[in-house]
Amino acid sequence: MTTFRWYLLGMLLLFGGYVTLEYYRPKPLNWSPTLSNKDKIPYGTYVLYDALPQLMGSDSVTAVRQPIYNQLLGNEEPQLKGGRPSNVEFAPDSASAARPDSLADEARQAATNDLAAAQTEMATLPLTKTRASYIFINQEFTATPLETAALLRFVAEGHDVFIAAEDFGAPGRGLLADTLGIRTYAADTLHRHSLVPEVGPATARDSVALHLLQPRPGQAAATFRFGGAVAGYRLALTARRPHHGATLAADAQGRPVLLRLDHGRGHFYLCSVPLALGNYWVLRPRTADFAFAALSYLPAGRPSWWDEYQKQGRAGEQSILRVIMAHPALRTAYYLALLATLLFVLVEARRRQRVIPILKPLPNTTLLFTRTVASLYQQGRSHNRIAEKKVSLFLDYLRSRFHEPAPDLGDDAFRERLSQKAGLPRLRIDELLRLINFARTAPVVTDRELLTLSRAIRDFKREST
Repeated sequence: MTTFRWYLLGMLLLFGGYVTLEYYRPKPLNWSPTLSNKDKIPYGTYVLYDALPQLMGSDSVTAVRQPIYNQLLGNEEPQLKGGRPSNVEFAPDSASAARPDSLADEARQAATNDLAAAQTEMATLPLTKTRASYIFINQEFTATPLETAALLRFVAEGHDVFIAAEDFGAPGRGLLADTLGIRTYAADTLHRHSLVPEVGPATARDSVALHLLQPRPGQAAATFRFGGAVAGYRLALTARRPHHGATLAADAQGRPVLLRLDHGRGHFYLCSVPLALGNYWVLRPRTADFAFAALSYLPAGRPSWWDEYQKQGRAGEQSILRVIMAHPALRTAYYLALLATLLFVLVEARRRQRVIPILKPLPNTTLLFTRTVASLYQQGRSHNRIAEKKVSLFLDYLRSRFHEPAPDLGDDAFRERLSQKAGLPRLRIDELLRLINFARTAPVVTDRELLTLSRAIRDFKREST
């Protein structure tokens, strides 16, 4: 092998080794807090969702991929116009009424009016009769006025809803939080610089202790210590409405992280530490029981709806062709367009691949052949035969050009007629015919005589009209 080939082989081996090393290298953990039931990363909820049937004592655990309104009423939410349902008459904004003292109160009052209008609108709509528990585990919980009204009615009729979120919405935006009279605030005494838990000994600066205050019967009170990134928010009750319920879990300072609020015949369970329900903490023996204890307050034996709509959206919503695939006519047209494109590519490629040979036109070798034969005659000193050929060609020229099929070269009338047709003097015609008669009758034709005859015939053709 040459030196270049050795270098090339070495480079290929190094490249193959690098690719293999990158392929088998351990991938870094993804600490993004998705809280999705399909994610096995530290802050996904795959483990909790997988254990939910055993925890709830029911095999009917369903992941919901549609809005709250659709799930509870079984139909689509009315079309929004300007951010509000078009078939709902909302109360006028506070700008036309008595203005509150603060912008927060103004936004809250407008949201309350929207919620009241939505409750009036859906008061006559049939709600689902399924006795179920609705579970939401998100970083931020959001709901439209109609969704909030449906959720409140759902709980009031005897169902239970579990919501774990760090943010329930600012005043005027969190309709459910405003209605229930709660808010969340950041526990600024904790350090939340990173979502990656500390691996060393837990201290007051990098961890937080959560206490289970009201365990279920047969369950002992317990304390769970989490990383500071988990418990960064606390729940607080406002004085805007009377509350009925209990604090189920709190931190070391007694600030609630898990509340039960009674509403009608059902209950809302609100948790401000959704990251504590992630895979990382559920798989740790010292912190796993917190997630199971929080969900154990839900009634056992009922079907459970696990909301994934606020994290993943509708099923198939990630596809850019979802509108086309949702309608049979558009779907058929799309498939036909793909088929036509495929056929066009195949046919066009086949035509392009076939090589079209370039056909050269056949060369006209008459002149070359004539020159070759003339050269042979000239080398053999056969001037008589060359003269005969020239005379024959001249007579053929007279027949085709002047329509003289069988001319008599000695006929005086022919000479006069040829002079008139050619437009040449009679003396020129007589001299040309003399040379022709001499070439036809002479026993030997010299080079000079053949050249004189050839020039006379050439001049006649050039000067004749």
